[in-house]
Amino acid sequence: MADKKKGLVAEFKEFIMRGNVMDLAVGVIIGGAFQSIINSLVNDIIMPIISAVTGGIDFTNWFIALDGGEYATLAAAQEAGAATLNYGTFITVVINFLLMAIVIFVLIKALNKLNDKVKKDTKEAEEAEAAPVKICPYCKSEIHKDATKCPYCASQV
Repeated sequence: MADKKKGLVAEFKEFIMRGNVMDLAVGVIIGGAFQSIINSLVNDIIMPIISAVTGGIDFTNWFIALDGGEYATLAAAQEAGAATLNYGTFITVVINFLLMAIVIFVLIKALNKLNDKVKKDTKEAEEAEAAPVKICPYCKSEIHKDATKCPYCASQV
């Protein structure tokens, strides 16, 4: 039985230490921290601008009281113990999601562009290193990469 536990612990350790699991864990942690930034962007910057442009509309007070009562604010309805359908809060959450998606899209696009550039530069360097020939700057003929004089035009290269 002890061997089975040791095997299970070893398997679990191997599973946890895989690159994909660690990458996922780091992604979740960074995503959680990033979410608070997006929430602040929406609640502290975007929503006040939308409110100012639309003449003071406050999404947080868009709700339907399910008990049929009339309440001035969502806080008043909740204080009275009324069940509410908070569609204004839902709109805010949808805006949060869309902003998060846009920011992640732009970030991933920039990282992919950078990754492609690095791969292209690496590939060009490998090709230049592996090429047994170079081009004569004068007659444009292919000559050996170690040549110091072109065999076709006799120029120093």
